[in-house]
Order: sequence, then structure tokens, then C-alpha cells
Amino acid sequence: MQGYSQIPEANMAPVRSDLDDVLTNVLAHIGLQDPRDRPGAFKDTGDGAIFVMPAEDIARLVDPLLEHLHAALVRYDRERLASAPAIRLRAALHVGPLSLPDHRGDAINEVCRLLDSQVVRTGLTVAREHRSGFLAAVVSEAAFRRTVRAGRTPDLDEEHFLRATARVEGKAFEEPCWLFVPQMTPRALAPLIEPEPPGGEGGTAAPTASAGPSSAPAVFQFNGEMTDTTVINKVGTMRIDRRRI
Repeated sequence: MQGYSQIPEANMAPVRSDLDDVLTNVLAHIGLQDPRDRPGAFKDTGDGAIFVMPAEDIARLVDPLLEHLHAALVRYDRERLASAPAIRLRAALHVGPLSLPDHRGDAINEVCRLLDSQVVRTGLTVAREHRSGFLAAVVSEAAFRRTVRAGRTPDLDEEHFLRATARVEGKAFEEPCWLFVPQMTPRALAPLIEPEPPGGEGGTAAPTASAGPSSAPAVFQFNGEMTDTTVINKVGTMRIDRRRI
């Protein structure tokens, strides 16, 4: 949960209880067993939790869970008291073998690294600032291969995810992953998540003056709604895409 440590102590337990209710209702709605009902399959982390689910449920943890979870968080935000904080979540999904009955293994450590990665943290910030969103989810390459790429997610396909790299500051962790932010396309996400050009070395070069007119096309990308736009100087061709990002 984003910003949980900044919540006044008296409000921590109530908002965490609200989150537990949201998760319980979403899992029941999509027909998944709550891991809190199975010994050793749930670990409370204070501001979040680790769920261990059966391997056969992995596709439904992507679709329909992610969209339903975001919709539930939107409803919660509309109905919550003014004094209650909003609930914004980072989520991570991974797959791998675990020992029984304690559910230990590398997969647990790796999913925690994914959840702490900069890409999903930035994704949640982008969701909040550009779409008033409440969820950003990162799916590991292994989980993505078994779900989306395998065609097991009827309403979400590869075009709904941004391929990225998960890195954690101060940790020797760097893995390919897939970022999902409800209501935002990968094309809209990409310049906000990874603003540097490929191969960039710590910053964007300053523009240089041109000796003459250039034949290279200019590209304008507007993220968000425009009500009054003025383009100064000459524009040869402008294509306006009025679809929502």
C-alpha cells in the first residue's frame, strides 16, 4: 500500500481492515480461494501481504483479478470517509516452486524484489498523476509466459502490458518484467516510465541549433486532456488521435 507509513497510527488498523475486505470480496467475486483460508499460504507484511496460490490459478491472477481489483479500489475511493486515506496498491505476480508446508523458496524472494522494483513504483505514481489510478502491477517474465503469452487471459493481451526491466536500488536484482497500469496503454506509459532513450548515459542531451531547415518530422505527444492548445510556428502535418490514452 502506497504511503502506509505516513498514515496516522490510529488509522492504520482501520485502513488495513478495509484493504483486507477489498481483497476478500474481489477473490470471492472471481471464484478464487482466499489464501488466508489455507495454512501457510498467507503472510502479513504490515502494509501488504504475500499470497501463495495454486499454480492452476495463475492466469486468473492476471485476468480477471487485476481489472477487478482496480475497479474495487475505485469504488472504495468513492465511498470512503473523507478522513480515511485512499488505498493505492503495487502488486507483483511470479511463479516458481516452493517447499511445503512452509512455502519457502526463491520465488518468494523474487516476487518481493519485483514488488520493490523502481518500475512498479514509478508505474503507481504515473497512474495517480495521469489517471487518478489506484493500481500498478508487475508480472514476471515466467508468469507472463504462462498466462498472457499462452493465451490464457481472455481480456488482456500483450498489447496491454509494457515490457520493462525490474531493478531494485542497492540490490543485485535485474529481471525482465511486464508492467500493467489500468486505463493506460504501453505507448502512453513508456515515455513516463523510461524517459531516457535506449542506450542513454544519465540524461538527455541538450538540443543543438540547426544550421538549416530539417526534413525530419517532429512528434508531439500530449499525456492528458487538452482544452486549449496553441502551436506556434509552422506545422506541416498534424494528426490528432482523440482516443483516450
